[in-house]
Amino acid sequence: MTIEKQQILEALRNVEDPDLKKDLVTLNMVRDIEINGSEVSFTVVLTTPACPMKAMIKKACENAIVHYVDKEAIVKVNMSSDVTSGKTGDKPVLKGVRNIIAVASGKGGVGKSTVAANLAVGLSLQGAKVGLVDADIYGPSMTMMFDVVHERPKVHNVEGRSLMGPVESYGVKILSIGFFADSSQAIPWRGPMASKALKQMFFDAHWGELDYMVVDLPPGTGDIHLTLVQAVPVTAAVIVTTPQLIALADAEKGINMFRMPVINVPVLGIVEKMAYFTTVELPDKKYFIFGKDGGKNLAEKLGVPLLGQIPIMQSIREAGDVGRPAVLQESTAIATAFSDMAKAVAQQLAIINAQAGDKKQVEVM
Repeated sequence: MTIEKQQILEALRNVEDPDLKKDLVTLNMVRDIEINGSEVSFTVVLTTPACPMKAMIKKACENAIVHYVDKEAIVKVNMSSDVTSGKTGDKPVLKGVRNIIAVASGKGGVGKSTVAANLAVGLSLQGAKVGLVDADIYGPSMTMMFDVVHERPKVHNVEGRSLMGPVESYGVKILSIGFFADSSQAIPWRGPMASKALKQMFFDAHWGELDYMVVDLPPGTGDIHLTLVQAVPVTAAVIVTTPQLIALADAEKGINMFRMPVINVPVLGIVEKMAYFTTVELPDKKYFIFGKDGGKNLAEKLGVPLLGQIPIMQSIREAGDVGRPAVLQESTAIATAFSDMAKAVAQQLAIINAQAGDKKQVEVM
């Protein structure tokens, strides 16, 4: 039996991307089909390297060829990725940057920066090109979390301009106001000064090509948040909360801020930090210190996905103290929790990008 390319395509029309709800051929995900007798090979280009359905899609492709084309076919499926981009009209989000993800919280102390750091590294571990902007101007922490306190950005000459070169750590490019200020001193800046510093980290830096830029915002809903959405079209936001009622009330305000018509930034979902306390010795024994399922219930109430429930564990604190994000730990429950969270974020972002229309630039208020 001679296998034809059209047969391969018709067979793969029966394989649907579970997130985008369309078949792989319609989505133009099937590339480089090669046929050599009964040997068939092709590439499936996913919308993110962090796709949690990768193995399932690959197996479905193999089954489709055997079932619809030739039972004796030898199928080789190469899995690749081309991260989709959030756009404003025909303009990219930021030169070289495909997606900007804002990590926000309604109140401080809920673990927002820990989530941002582990999200960035988690996406990088999946093969994505990732940058991280520490936009918490008054309380920068990423230099400590990535063990780069003593590093300084280098200067690059790009097209006649002197631009900051982000510091790289664990596969993530980082810029933080912490590189330019003594860690023991407060930064008593008024709003305009802080906003100017934030813009410089975006536009006076040589970021290169990035699939994802994670932005760690200050807690609350203030100047920096508005400056961010005015300066660059943010692709989407992630909201971090703890389960207790006071944190949930502030988290809801944060979500409603991004949903305001003048801002109109999609909310990818909620990460519930400090969801419960557990120990390495008794991982199945959970103590719900701050309440149970508060983030999950808020996600259901507001109609957004729950991206992860991260427990309180000593290893998270230790990881932050030594400057090595917990997602890098080998074969631990907390590393798995952060890795799954990163995959969920990438998954929801791909869905939003597939559904998104043009975004409007935010007007100055």
